[in-house]
Amino acid sequence: MSRAWDVVVIGAGAAGLLAATRAAERGRRVLLLEKNRRAGTKILMSGGTRCNVTHATDRRGIVEAFGNQGNFLHSALAIFGPSDVVALLDAEGVPTKVESTGKVFPSSDRASDVLGAFLSRLERSGVQLALAEPVLDLSPCEVDRGEAGYRVVTGSRTVAASAVVLATGGKSYPGCGTTGDGYTWAERLGHSLVPPRPALVPIIVRADWVKALSGVSLSDAQVCVRERPDNGRDNGRASEVALATCRGAMLFTHFGLSGPVVLDVSRCITSHGRPSSLQLEWDFLPEASAECLESWLRAGRATDGKKQVSTLLADRLPRRLADTLTQQAHVRLDCRTAEVRREQWASLVRAVKATVMPVAGTLGFEKAEVTAGGVDLREVDSRTMRSKRFPNLYFVGEILDLDGPIGGYNFQAAFSTGWLAGESV
Repeated sequence: MSRAWDVVVIGAGAAGLLAATRAAERGRRVLLLEKNRRAGTKILMSGGTRCNVTHATDRRGIVEAFGNQGNFLHSALAIFGPSDVVALLDAEGVPTKVESTGKVFPSSDRASDVLGAFLSRLERSGVQLALAEPVLDLSPCEVDRGEAGYRVVTGSRTVAASAVVLATGGKSYPGCGTTGDGYTWAERLGHSLVPPRPALVPIIVRADWVKALSGVSLSDAQVCVRERPDNGRDNGRASEVALATCRGAMLFTHFGLSGPVVLDVSRCITSHGRPSSLQLEWDFLPEASAECLESWLRAGRATDGKKQVSTLLADRLPRRLADTLTQQAHVRLDCRTAEVRREQWASLVRAVKATVMPVAGTLGFEKAEVTAGGVDLREVDSRTMRSKRFPNLYFVGEILDLDGPIGGYNFQAAFSTGWLAGESV
């Protein structure tokens, strides 16, 4: 083996790029290994190739978004928070913009600009980037003067490192190279894993009528995840207890459902022991109460009794969805408002405000934006990202048991933990 590197970073994604850059800027001799032919593959894919880099909030807002996991991020966010991400990009000539949802994107709407900014700073830092060089093995060894370090074996060489930063990601979008390699090395070095599972992933439902709505979207809908009744029959009613509730945009697809609100509740489904025992209860007009909706429907009858019910609903919902919900309420599509019976008004309101779809599962890691689970946070020092079990081993980004909601939160966690490791290594 050649003289030991000060730091070897494995994985040139969001976290790895920042960790390597910051370590090199502090004078460390850094080798960054990436299995793909280019760095930042997932950055280029994210946000529909627009790259939602962070969220327009302060550090506390990021912490709160991660729920119980959020406290782990305090130190990382203190050293590199949302404003620091924006400032870094701006300094590299990539201005950003904030959309109405709070998501922060490059003003150009090009993820390639974001990656270009990170690579420019990486190059100036002096990091040696090795592409298309997958790591085959990682093990402890002695380095210079008998100090504890690591042997890193790739397909073309074996190198020694005084410190290693694992930035290999999780298992989401395996086509990007995130195939869970780092989990094997972490376990071999004595770390515990919270079982990895897909998060921010589209949901498959058992409702044939949903497929016919493929392509229909809503900018505002509310969904509750509930357990089905104990008898397991799909009787159209969900249980009283909501396991998760979220409001936002949604999309009907050929397999089921997608969109931000769907992705955000998906982790509740993938963490459940029996996903097929769950239901999604939808409110397609959350801004109106059931009473207000029924009053509006009846007012429509009074105004124009010859108007078809589905046409009336289409004043507030996409036409295809309005037609489908009318049929789900057992009202004829050609039924005029003057012909609707009292019980049918209630049925229409339930169709709009409480449609239930049995869950069949999710699209899994292949289509998940992030991975839930990973290296147990209790075994990592949140002040440095250093392992509590092995010297000079650091974990950053998605390999950690950290997953937040959609909206740039997960990228922020990757940037922050990567920067802190680079500052600490």
